[in-house]
Parts: sequence; C-alpha cells; structure tokens
Amino acid sequence: MRRSLPATTAATTAAATMALLALTLVPAAAETDAWASWEPLTGSPNDYATTMRQAAPGFPAAALTTDSRAGVQLAGGTSTFLAASTPPGAAYGASRGNPYLVLRPRADTATAPSTSTYAFADPTPATGWAFVLGDVDADQVRVDATDASGDRVPDAAVDRWFQGTFNYAGGDDEPTWDAGSATLVGNDQAADSDGAAGWFEPDRRLTSLTFTFTRRAGFPVFQTWFVSRARSVTGEVSDVSPAGSSCTVEGTRLVLLSPYGDRVAATTAEADGSYDLGDVATQGGYVVRATAPDDCAVVGVAERTVATSGPEGSPASQADFEVREVVPQPISGAVRDDDGRPVAGVDVTVTSPVGDEVTTTTGPDGTYLVDANEEGTGYTISIEVPEGYRAGPGGATIEDVEVGDEDVVGQDFEVVELATVGGRVTGGGGGLGGVPVTLAPVGGGAALVAVTDGRGRWDLTGVPAGAYRLSVDAPRGYTGGDGRRVTVGDDDLRGLDVALARPGALGGRVTDDDGAVEDVALVVTGPGGATRRLATDADGRYFLDGLRRGTWTVRVVAPAGQEVVGRSTATARITRAGEVRGGRDFVLDAVPLTATGTTVPYGASPSATPSAAGTVTTTPTPTSSATATPLTTATTSPGTSSTGVLPDTGGPALALVLLAGGLIAGGGALLVVGRRGRSSAG
Repeated sequence: MRRSLPATTAATTAAATMALLALTLVPAAAETDAWASWEPLTGSPNDYATTMRQAAPGFPAAALTTDSRAGVQLAGGTSTFLAASTPPGAAYGASRGNPYLVLRPRADTATAPSTSTYAFADPTPATGWAFVLGDVDADQVRVDATDASGDRVPDAAVDRWFQGTFNYAGGDDEPTWDAGSATLVGNDQAADSDGAAGWFEPDRRLTSLTFTFTRRAGFPVFQTWFVSRARSVTGEVSDVSPAGSSCTVEGTRLVLLSPYGDRVAATTAEADGSYDLGDVATQGGYVVRATAPDDCAVVGVAERTVATSGPEGSPASQADFEVREVVPQPISGAVRDDDGRPVAGVDVTVTSPVGDEVTTTTGPDGTYLVDANEEGTGYTISIEVPEGYRAGPGGATIEDVEVGDEDVVGQDFEVVELATVGGRVTGGGGGLGGVPVTLAPVGGGAALVAVTDGRGRWDLTGVPAGAYRLSVDAPRGYTGGDGRRVTVGDDDLRGLDVALARPGALGGRVTDDDGAVEDVALVVTGPGGATRRLATDADGRYFLDGLRRGTWTVRVVAPAGQEVVGRSTATARITRAGEVRGGRDFVLDAVPLTATGTTVPYGASPSATPSAAGTVTTTPTPTSSATATPLTTATTSPGTSSTGVLPDTGGPALALVLLAGGLIAGGGALLVVGRRGRSSAG
C-alpha cells in the first residue's frame, strides 16, 4: 500500500512512462478544470487537520479533521498522479504536479478504522466536481456525507456518485464497489498492490464528506484527490438613454456573489458594455449586481441570478443590464442596518400620489434611486424588510414625501438584523466538523439547522427572538448532545457550546513464535469494577472502545498448552479526551513439558523436554502392545522421585539394567577361573 510510489521502482517507472505517453496522445484538459490544493497539515497522530481548497472560485473551502495515526502526508503528485489516460484524468485533465492527501487507519488493526471528515464552509455545488480514492487494495473505504440541510445522504444516493474503478499504475488490480454499504473494497486476497482506485462525482450540495478507512491486512494507506470544473460569467451593459445623453456604460461596476452572499469576483464594463467576471465553480444561485456610473441609473433590477452549471457560454451564465441617464426629479436614499452598514438587495417601492408604483433594489452600497417623478406631494416610499431583519425605529414606510424642483435625497431606512446564535461542538478534546446542530422553536414551527465547520464552530444568523430547543446529532462514536432550552433575544447569543463524550479505547495484539494467535481470551477491568471480556481476531488483534474516564487493566488468559511470556497484564489511563490507547501487546509460548515418574512399556521411546521451571515431562512413544503396562505419571523436581530413587529419564528399563549387571558379573567370574586354570597348568 502506497505511501508515495518510489521513483526507483519498476512499477513507478512504468506508470510514469505510460503517463508521459498519455500526455502526448491525449488533448490537454480545459483551462476551467483544475485539481485542488491543500494547506499545511497541523496537529499530531489521531488528531490531524488541514484545509482543502478547490481551484474553482466560488467552491467553498473544506476543513479536514482526521483521527488517522502517524504518517499522514501531503504528496506532491510528481511521481504518483492520475494520468490523462485514467477515467478522471480524461474527464478533468491529468493531476500531475498537483498534491493529494495520504491517510492511514486510526491504528494498524482491522478493528480501529480512521474517520476523516471534510466540513465545507458552505454547501458545495451539486455538479462539476469529483473525488478519487486511491491505493485501496488490502483495505476498504466507506463514503458518508451530509446534504445542504444537514441530513445524512442515503447509501443509494452515494451509489449514484460512483463512476467506476481503475488502476492508475497500469496494473490489473482494481477495487470493487459495494453499493449496499457505500464502501470501496480492495481485492479479495487483501493483498498489497499499486494503483487500485475508484472515483466519484457527487450530484447534490454537500455540507460534509466523511471517509471511514478500515485496514484488512498489512500496514495500509489510502490517497485522496479532489478536482473541480469552472465556467465563466459574462454579460453586457446597454445604454437605453435618448440620443445625446451624458450616460456612458463604461465604468459600470459588476460584482459577483456566491449563492451564500460571499463576494467571488468584480469587474467593470468595457467601452462597448461587455464584461467578464471570469471562471467560477459550476453551480446555480450566483448573483450579479450592477452599479451604474454617477450620471446613470440602472433600468429595472440591479441584480440578476445566474447559473454556471450549464455548458460554457450558455445563456444561464450571462447577465445583461440596462442603464440610462438620470431624469429629474429623482428620489434617493439608502437602507442600512443598526450598525450603519449598507444592506444590498432590498426592494424599495415609490408610490406616486395617483397610485403609480415604481420598484427598484438597493445596490451594493445600500443606496436606491427612483427618478422621472412628477412634481407633487403625497409620495410614499416603502421597503420590503429582508429576511433575517426586522424594521428599525423609523418603520418600513416614509409617507407624504414632496417632489419639487430639487432632488429628493436622504430618504433612508434602518433595519435591525436578527440575532446570530452560535457556539462550538467538541468531542475528545477537539472540535468536530460536519455535525448538524438544530434550533427547534419550543412552540412549534420550522427548525433552523447549521453544520459545524472543521473546528466545530457553528452559526445561525437571522434567528427571531423566542425560546428554542438546542440539540446536536452526535456522530458515530460520540454520545451526548441532547436538547437544552435556550432563549434568543434581540442581541446575538454566542457560546452555546456542546461537549460530546468520546469514550476511550484500548487495544493490542497477541502473538507467539508462529505469529498471530486467534481466539485468545482477554479480561478488561475498569473503574467501579466494570468488566469486559473479548477475544483476539484472526490477526491476533483485539480492540475495545466505549471506555469511560479512568484506569483500565487488560489481562490475557493463555490458552491450554501455552503460557504468557513477560507481562500478562497492562493498564491504560483513559483521560477526559478519551483518546485511543493501543500497543497493549502480549506474547505467548508453548508450555514446557514437566518431569514425571513414569513406567515406560518395553519398546517405548520416551522423550523429555525441560521446562522454564527446570522440571521435565517424559512423553513415551505409543506402543502397539495390547498388554503393555499403562504409564504412571508423577511430577517431580529434578533429581528426586516419589520412591526416593532417581527417576527414569529415558534410559533402559531397570530390569534390563539389572540383567546386564548380572551378565557382566558372571562373565568376570568365568574370566578369573580361566586365568587360574591356565596358571596352574603352566
């Protein structure tokens, strides 16, 4: 599994060669498609953070938080990249030279996956972007998301995003997509390989995107790329004044706002009235606002909504405006909030004494102008109080306005912004991104929902005064967030923080000389005598979470025929942060055979193995004799026996020893007699 492909390996050399060849054969990607960039990583193992920024202006930044273990890195994309010959490369252009993120599991065990959440500053575009998950071979990645309302996206909807699998290194290994669980799964053998990848194109606005990365074998990593598409916003400003007017379209100011009110781009019209606000992320809901030069006025609306999700140059991404010379007698003023800041986009209606109505919209500076008014008294000026505000002390209407020879100026309105309510959601000692926070009116009515950013912060603007129930949808692995009552007044209400609990966890591995040991029992005890029992998996690993604050002890129970080498217990201190504790490993060995007092049948071949305690166990070879005397076993210390004689340690049986001694003695006697006979004869 790839950390970054070494340039010296044959696989990398082949992949780079193929990529260079592909770049010479495939046309270059459109200039409006570009791969994302990243801010430097911060944090420490199991608590890393960074920010991902798509290249397309108007695409919201995403704050990433991950509990990946050590080894997270931003790779440069020079030796490992998505060539133009890959499916995403063909759609968006090669990623060569663009960075990507390398992540790992929370711990190197199948029971400790990592969770990496991208919390977007605003909902994403519904189309025109993609992400790629690479090096998914001996591991798997589940994809979760929340939509613009903060609701979880169903797995069936995530399945529609899946565009297919491929291998960017030129190999045959590709992962498979499990639509039922929205999980990209590596090969069946859980074997390490290079280049196995899958890619996705979301089809709805998202507030968060989460990848749950699970190890299946080895020491895995996975890679993540992001890419976006941009389309241009253009238009034309026309002068509709009578001939000889002093109005000129050149210098008309155009400002582009995102669907969430953020300024994305600005420009001024050329002498021929044309303008180009540049390429921006493909989505609907952009607003183009026009401000005419001093000697001109915008005819009709001063802002238009455009969409860039269509093809380049489509009418939906164009906004045209008309301006004309200001005609006496004008009525003008401004709409500002209670802090004196301009409020743009407010509808202002001037009603003449005879009932004729003219409606305009305040510009970016909050001003409005209605000209060509007849002289007279009894004009009425009113505003439509915008959402998120209430009318100020002067109300929403000015009556009995007189129009005479001079311009009518200073017809101003004040609106008061409703309260902003906010706070922070934390868990495990840090902020949690992508968490839905709900303010539900106590007396009933539509609830207000916000989603936390990468640091766990959330804000709701324009909240009407009243009593609410504040609740947090705690993410998987956390508890708490039940509703509490809050009262909102005219002033902003901050500091509504919610601390979720993340129970701690501990884990480790049990091995012997042959490697992992499966089904080894472990007993975990904790505060107040709490006891948990579990067993190792096929890889010899165990993991237990849901542990509250305090000291926990894990004890390994050696299986029959084995004993613990070294420590048999280990402790872990779970802090308020509830961090994961791994590395509680144990080692087993076969139980040494102990010495026994044994009667070994004739023909048996006992064997003996010294134990750690110095005792010896004899294990005779089975005999086929049906009448063999059964063995009797008595465990003894070295050099003693239950009968006060040395134990049989594998030599000849005692009867054979005695027989041999007798034969030797008899032979010696005969030898002496023979010698005496020869001596007397000589």
